Amino acid sequence: MDTCIAAVCTPAGRGGIAVIRISGEGALEIGRAMFAFPDKVEPNYMYPGTIHGDGFTDFGYAVFFKAPRTFTGEDIVEFHCHGGQQIARGILGKAISLGCRAADKGEYTKRAFLNGKLSLSSAEGMADMINAESMALLRAGRAMQSEKLTKEIVAVQDELKDILARIAVEIDYPEEDATGEELNGIRAGIQAVYGEVSALASSYTCGRKIKEGVSVAICGAPNAGKSSLLNALLGYDRAIVSSIAGTTRDTVDARLQIDGILYSLTDTAGIREDAGEIESIGIGRAITAAEDADVILSMTDNGTYVDTPGTGTVIHVFNKTDITAPTGDYDIAVSAKTGDGMEELKRMISHAAVGELSYSKLYIIEERHKQALDTAAESLESCLDNFENFSADILAVDLREAWEALGEITGETASEEIVSRVFEKFCVGK
Repeated sequence: MDTCIAAVCTPAGRGGIAVIRISGEGALEIGRAMFAFPDKVEPNYMYPGTIHGDGFTDFGYAVFFKAPRTFTGEDIVEFHCHGGQQIARGILGKAISLGCRAADKGEYTKRAFLNGKLSLSSAEGMADMINAESMALLRAGRAMQSEKLTKEIVAVQDELKDILARIAVEIDYPEEDATGEELNGIRAGIQAVYGEVSALASSYTCGRKIKEGVSVAICGAPNAGKSSLLNALLGYDRAIVSSIAGTTRDTVDARLQIDGILYSLTDTAGIREDAGEIESIGIGRAITAAEDADVILSMTDNGTYVDTPGTGTVIHVFNKTDITAPTGDYDIAVSAKTGDGMEELKRMISHAAVGELSYSKLYIIEERHKQALDTAAESLESCLDNFENFSADILAVDLREAWEALGEITGETASEEIVSRVFEKFCVGK
């Protein structure tokens, strides 16, 4: 990592300011070749002056950050210039001509990880924050970026170390058989760790929806008010509404946040048997949407519901309470026309999708973390299954495998392939 890297760290296009970042050994020397820094540079101080680009100059600001108290753990120079593409590219080009290398995707954050400035899960949390399209993912990403997950994983690993130390005594001194109390204490410790790991892994059920969002299909017979319901939930007209049955012949998609989680709503064609050729295609797509949905809003305006396929949670919605009293079995009665019942319906959708969401709780949102936790749980389960025979060597192997699996989350035991795969998801300049 001795080579200096450089990149434009602000989005492409015109704007008020563009930032070009140089990081690595010799960053200040390259910065001096492009800007009149004083002989004694004060770190973290922004200096105004002329920045030399490739064939032009621009008035802007330069700042020097001294290692190791920087994001990457290396010396960093940043140029803040006017936000034009040619200006930014020209200043970057000048830095490269002076010996910098163009940074790869996520290379700044990768250097921060390799220099011990953050854990691998913290870096992933940062990426989730940058890419977040919902408040829930932003908050979950922030929890990871602030090392909350790393602290929990390290605490569990420390518990495993303590158990391994107790087992090591049995390996080193086999002539001194462990007492029943000692064995019970070791078993209880393993069971406690297994419970903690399993609880974290189970949070992925909700965590996946925080990251990927929740799919909701609005299904029912023609003219039940599905399109009106979509518009009422959104608060604006997204779908065409008509009293003519069969108006919606294709799926209509829209997105909505409820309690910070992103919901993808799909208005579908009315399901009936005597449909024409074109309408039948729409009905087929309605069935597919229901099969893929996490939540299905099965609608009626007369108390009779159509059959909906799929494994998603079904909420039976009686519509048009503004003109008729609800009949039959239903979970909620609403009026899409007047908006009556919409807030309660949103709460029901949220509860069906994620249950009681708590932002004080840590959720596993990365599939990679879930797989590592599952591997650790399997090793701990194997350890407990073998405990009756109490072969210390075998138990130690299972416990070490669990420890190493957890280390993949923080990056302590992650392979180069895993590390590279994580940072390939970042953009250039981060």
